[in-house]
Amino acid sequence: MNAPISGAGRYIGQRVLRKEDLRLLTGRGQFVDDISIPGVLHVAYIRSQIARGRITSMDLDAARAVPGVHAVLTAADLGVFTTKIWSMHLTEVGGPLTRPLSNENVRYVGDPVAMVVAESRYIAEDAAALAWIEYEEEDPLITVEDAMNGPLVHPGTDNNIVREVQTPPNPEFDNIVASAAHVMTSTLRHQRIAQSTMEARGVVSNPTGMGELTVHIGCQSTHIASAAIAMAFDLPENKVRVVAKDVGGGFGLKAQPWREEIGAIAASLLLRRPVKWIEDRLEALTTSCPARESDITTTMAFDKDAKLLALDCVYNSNNGAYPHMPDAGMPVMMFMPGPYRIPAYRFVGKAWLTNTVGLGGYRAPWAIESLARESLFDKAARQIGIDPVEIRRRNLLTASEVPTRNPLGIEIDNITPIECLDNLLTKIDVPAFRAEQAEARKQGRYMGLGIATYIEPTAANGVFPLLSDHAQIRIDHAGKVIANLSTHSQGQGIETTHAQIIAEQLGVNVDDVTIYQDDSTRSGFGPGGAGSRQAVVAGGAIIRAARLLTEKIKAIAAHALNANPDDVTIEDGMVKVAGAEAMSRSLKEIAMLAYGDPKRLPPGMEGGLDAQYRYTAPRMFTHASAAHACVVEVDAETGFVNIKRWISSEDCGVQINPAIVEGQIAGGVTQAIGVVLHEEFTIDSRGNPTAVTFKDYHLPAISDVPTFEYTHITTPADNEGGFRGVGEGGIIIGGPTLLNAIADAMLPFGDLPDDLPMSPTKLHKLMQPNPPA
Repeated sequence: MNAPISGAGRYIGQRVLRKEDLRLLTGRGQFVDDISIPGVLHVAYIRSQIARGRITSMDLDAARAVPGVHAVLTAADLGVFTTKIWSMHLTEVGGPLTRPLSNENVRYVGDPVAMVVAESRYIAEDAAALAWIEYEEEDPLITVEDAMNGPLVHPGTDNNIVREVQTPPNPEFDNIVASAAHVMTSTLRHQRIAQSTMEARGVVSNPTGMGELTVHIGCQSTHIASAAIAMAFDLPENKVRVVAKDVGGGFGLKAQPWREEIGAIAASLLLRRPVKWIEDRLEALTTSCPARESDITTTMAFDKDAKLLALDCVYNSNNGAYPHMPDAGMPVMMFMPGPYRIPAYRFVGKAWLTNTVGLGGYRAPWAIESLARESLFDKAARQIGIDPVEIRRRNLLTASEVPTRNPLGIEIDNITPIECLDNLLTKIDVPAFRAEQAEARKQGRYMGLGIATYIEPTAANGVFPLLSDHAQIRIDHAGKVIANLSTHSQGQGIETTHAQIIAEQLGVNVDDVTIYQDDSTRSGFGPGGAGSRQAVVAGGAIIRAARLLTEKIKAIAAHALNANPDDVTIEDGMVKVAGAEAMSRSLKEIAMLAYGDPKRLPPGMEGGLDAQYRYTAPRMFTHASAAHACVVEVDAETGFVNIKRWISSEDCGVQINPAIVEGQIAGGVTQAIGVVLHEEFTIDSRGNPTAVTFKDYHLPAISDVPTFEYTHITTPADNEGGFRGVGEGGIIIGGPTLLNAIADAMLPFGDLPDDLPMSPTKLHKLMQPNPPA
């Protein structure tokens, strides 16, 4: 169900079919494992089988003796390189020193300690199985509680806290809470999530020429990957070329090359041979940086009219042994206030090191803020005795209150959460549902309604490299358009949406536009796919570059045709002069003139048809807004949750392609459904992963996902194009919407457990009259 949108143009706002899908759906995509280079060698990693201990001996002779094995490398062999791992911000990680292979100590099950390089992956795996390593095992620290009370994960530090964040002190805060009419506190424990990208990680590294290196890698930005690799090996960045044609999902996992990718590149440089490492699914589930494991205790204080007086949060995050970037909840702290009026705010966050796989970023890494905030709003509404919608209305920022700044000084402007909520409520009859719910309970059926609102902070601007994007647009001599962009797609449809922007701006057919974004040497530097930014920032760069190119086309045509540039337009690939149809020329004819007849160009104008622009969004964040609702029924006999209906009311500004917008929302909400109902990266007390296949790690199935209903409002952002990001919104708002619906359905049985996921076992136990201990 799709509501009409406003502001549609010839291509902007249209449901153009994705240009990349024919290639991908017919098996002609090019992923990392599709790269075949003559003479390539293959890597298999030898990994620790314990979570914590000291290596006492390592016998690799049998592995080295296997026919077809070219090398078995250890940390000592890689010592000729610096091989220090850098973050996606191209800075030192800031936590423990991270290298491809561990040397003396191992710190999680799966910690790579050596690597076999062989003529095939089969040989490499067989040889790896012959490695004999002895350890002096120690008791591991698995949870945050273990880290608080246990020995140091990394010697030489004061404690296991790798980072802390907190709001500035407010001496009146406790008094505000103590004097409030209503105070409620809730703890939410978020489970560990395996990222489960469709394409696992992988790399093919090929040293070529005089000190040059070509790397094919699954990444989110070829430029970030190129820079990180150059820094890791102390190479000139102009000697490192990164190519990533198609990438099957990123979500933050592939924001930077990590230990195994850097190790394979090191092997190729040592052996001067092309080397490939492709992560298998067991490795992906157990040793790729997982996400989300944390707990947050949130307190809300309200006055007698249910208006929020204070918000207090204590956050602890399990960062594992080697996190991508130590995360104590800085973005959680920044975005916890959301679209609400928060007079007093306190937040304390800590990142803890444990003997588990290091924390990685995952689509909206701060999403626990909405889970905690929105679920506590519903609990507060029940305690105070008002409707969940009403408590939000009393606390949401209104149009008359913006622009404003949240308690941390972040600018909040041009947001529409109340408008999205109002729009949502036109699509669902809440009183009618409550009547249906009451009747169902009489029949022993337990239905629930969940509603949540939020603002998504898209297109972050102000921290390197999240500053700008670049577009270079060229019309070739045949009149076709080629764009080299600093973007990168991991499935977001950039080849389509950004071609639509170009076609709209230049007046050409979208099929005549080709997007290139897969080669670090082809386009200008940019951060690629991160933070829901590519429509906003790269879209702005495209519009500015296309505008420059359009003016040049008009100037050339006007000069050649003896016309006024203001009378020249471009429509359907034809350059036209107002009132003189016979003077129309094809874009190809103008291009041939620009490239082949410089004497007919305006005086002083260079030949060719190309333009470029680097664009920075005008705000630190370009906020999108939304409100979602879902209806569930929890089966009393099994505890299974059936999602009966889901409505999304979204404002992401001017939509480039509504089908892709809705696809992004659907994908994010589906991931949220998995988080709330199913997914859990489980670990036993010795640090061994226990969900090592998709039989044990439950991803959402198609039977879990309802038919989503979409309704949109369009409030153009104050940037070029009026676009807002939409990439992370679905997973941010999906979780609390579903959690609130389940809580509403389960009200006859009391409060939900405080730990995710809400599995059938947990819900069924809660529904029993005398649940077992």
